[in-house]
Amino acid sequence: MGMKRLLLVLLGALGAVPVATGLLAIFGGAESAPGGGPVPASVDSEYRFVNVFWVAAGLILWWTLRRPLERALVTRVVLAIVVAGGVARVISVLVVGWPHPVYIGAMVVELVVVPLLIVWHARQYPIRRAAG
Repeated sequence: MGMKRLLLVLLGALGAVPVATGLLAIFGGAESAPGGGPVPASVDSEYRFVNVFWVAAGLILWWTLRRPLERALVTRVVLAIVVAGGVARVISVLVVGWPHPVYIGAMVVELVVVPLLIVWHARQYPIRRAAG
């Protein structure tokens, strides 16, 4: 398997995470989250709402895989948003403390693995500027 193909396979697998976990969150609510429990209705509502965007991120990432060179900028924007989410998790750690271990693992992926994927993607699929 070539490096480009491996990258696309990894991005496809990475895209499955937000689709699966986002759908679980939408239909299961905050109580279904690792370490979750009863929350006020407003928190549950917000949790389910935000997870629609999480599902969309995975679907958009999958969409980019059909034309990886043409959609390279979109791929990297989605991945950069994931990194920003990891930064938000760091803020949460600083403000309220450490989350469930599942989310610590997610933070490592968001802040270490995804930036590496962005660099790899940029090398495999450089963004070409239009002439003129």
